[in-house]
Amino acid sequence: MSQMKRARDQEQVQHDPPANQSLGFPISRSAFLRGALAFAAAPLLRVLPGHAGEALEVAEIAPGIFVHQGRYEVQSPENRGDMANASFIVGNDAIAVIDTLGSAKVGQEFHAAIRAVTGRPIKYVINSHMHPDHVFGNAAFKADNPIFVGHYKLARGLATRADRYLAANKQMLGDDTFQGIEVILPTLAVKEPVSLDLGGRTLLLEAQSTAHTDNDLIITDSQTDTLFLADLLFSVHVPTLDGSIKGWLTLLDSLKDRKAARVVPGHGPHAMELPAALIPEQDYLSTIATDVRNLIKEGKTLEDAVKIAGMSQRDKWKLFDYYHLRNVTAAFAELEWE
Repeated sequence: MSQMKRARDQEQVQHDPPANQSLGFPISRSAFLRGALAFAAAPLLRVLPGHAGEALEVAEIAPGIFVHQGRYEVQSPENRGDMANASFIVGNDAIAVIDTLGSAKVGQEFHAAIRAVTGRPIKYVINSHMHPDHVFGNAAFKADNPIFVGHYKLARGLATRADRYLAANKQMLGDDTFQGIEVILPTLAVKEPVSLDLGGRTLLLEAQSTAHTDNDLIITDSQTDTLFLADLLFSVHVPTLDGSIKGWLTLLDSLKDRKAARVVPGHGPHAMELPAALIPEQDYLSTIATDVRNLIKEGKTLEDAVKIAGMSQRDKWKLFDYYHLRNVTAAFAELEWE
């Protein structure tokens, strides 16, 4: 039985009538109690639906850990920039948000989803890296007056790309959906590991060397041992390279031995398991690196590489045709100078 189906079945148990009333067969008190205990001990994946388009659907993947799963699409007026995973973590005293999606409008829907769960103050908004599909919803959280948190290179990365990001996203989202977007820079920059206290639970933030970008953060929730890799981990959606393919492969190799109860990707399911979650992405990036290196040795050009490198991976990923050429181009530019 799939975890999602089990969650639906568990939710149905909560609405079932008491024993012997309308189940159609008798059930003993001891059997009922055993069932209740089994339900309480089962893995938690409680899906909370959106409300009439005002709040996004989120899933509780562990106690106090909620994840919204983005679509496998590029930004458009129809999806409002809802293409990445975004999470929030509820402590006894406060909430931390991890990424805010790709527009102020969908950010407001994510904010509404948080408020449907809890009214506790939103103390931190953590941006895992600089890409617009993760940070352009920040404006929806300004009124909460949170501390905006990011890698120590995030402010520079966003500032230098702001005009390009804004122009490109306005064109793709359309004027109406684009309204309200602004670039908000972090007020807390993470270089050395930083702990954030939410009351009863602590988040550990670790700045990474250049991989997916040069400003990636890893976040760990100490209470549930949940690891948030953001766009250092893609599943289903083809990875996108905006940093160093060598650095990314080195990081993935180091993560093989990392222990966590679950891992949340930047694009893909609500939660996955290590180390299996890393294998498809590592295979994709390794294939590109190997193919590009071989082509360079043969004296081939970038024009040759974009037609050949990594094409064996095409049927394994969504949005391959949209992003793969850029990945090969970035890898070729890096690896030709080895």
